[in-house]
Amino acid sequence: MKFLRDTWLVFQRQMLLLLRNPVWVVVGITQPLFYLLLFAPLMKKALGQGAELTDAQAYLIFVPGMLVMVALFTAFSGFGLIAELRAGVIERNRVTPVSRVALMLGRCLRDVVSLLFQAVLVTVLAVLFGMRVQLGNALLAYLLIALMALLLSSLGYALGLALKSEDALAPMLNTFIQPIMLLSGILLPMTLAPAWLQRVADFNPFSWAVKGVRELFAGNPGSPDVWKALVILVPLTVFTLVISSRAFAKSVR
Repeated sequence: MKFLRDTWLVFQRQMLLLLRNPVWVVVGITQPLFYLLLFAPLMKKALGQGAELTDAQAYLIFVPGMLVMVALFTAFSGFGLIAELRAGVIERNRVTPVSRVALMLGRCLRDVVSLLFQAVLVTVLAVLFGMRVQLGNALLAYLLIALMALLLSSLGYALGLALKSEDALAPMLNTFIQPIMLLSGILLPMTLAPAWLQRVADFNPFSWAVKGVRELFAGNPGSPDVWKALVILVPLTVFTLVISSRAFAKSVR
């Protein structure tokens, strides 16, 4: 009970700080909106294979990939933690009786809620442009996205604690995030790629996440891609949370 209470208290505090300065949410939603308005219409002819897709068909392919792309950027959460380290916030946490794991998990849950807000906003805008998705399928897709956010947010915090420098964290994240994005089929489905590139993408867990979210938006919750994505993401998220929690607890003793 104490752990849950501590996590809730940290989450409340982090949400209050976010609401006091929502600029990061606004900045985070700006890039997806540009893609939604300026890039998605190009897919109507690019993916039509001779026949132009409808707006609804184009957005059903593009929006799920874009939501995963937004989730990938939660790995940059470590920058905020480095700022807290520099300001002495983490140092002051050392003298509190709050669970060290709750200090990290509360922050991760804040990132998940922020991401889900952005995901819902993007989905609503896409619906206004003609996309149609069932509510139940959308909620299950958000579950997959939340798992990715939890995984990457905790990983970002662990890296921030380990490196303690934006100059070191930025190139490391860019080095890993860029190939992950390219091999996830976020902008264009991997079915358009050569066979060897598809085989390489099979080793990328976020490629399966994109496939799963696309199947859910397409109205196929029973698709094997959905359950493969869950089977891959759930244990991977739990493993990352355990490793990151131990690193966080060790650093804030």
